[in-house]
Amino acid sequence: MRLIKLWRDLWKNKEIESEVEPPLGRDEDPFSEPVLMEIRDVIDLHAIPPKQVKAVVEEYILEARARRFPYVRIIHGKGIGAQRAMIRKILDRTSFIIRYYDAPPEAGGLGATIAELDLDQRG
Repeated sequence: MRLIKLWRDLWKNKEIESEVEPPLGRDEDPFSEPVLMEIRDVIDLHAIPPKQVKAVVEEYILEARARRFPYVRIIHGKGIGAQRAMIRKILDRTSFIIRYYDAPPEAGGLGATIAELDLDQRG
């Protein structure tokens, strides 16, 4: 009982601080600078906040072409298909994407899209 009273007194006097920080808000960014990601022929969007997916995918396919990847696999998840549709709209309007299609079952099936890049096109 004395320990609880001592703790309450210390807390009231602000001699101790909580070690647990409150969670970030929905729009708060935990990073003060851009995060650099390794560019490979596969990107998994599960860890990307939904509001940032479009920008990340657009930048990713530009980097993939610069690195001369003939194909990329974009893992977007199955869900209700909204993210898949957004990814495919981006691919539709990207001039150097030759074609895209669902990944084979062992590579994600409907939860991933494979895009073929035209490495000869400049621009």
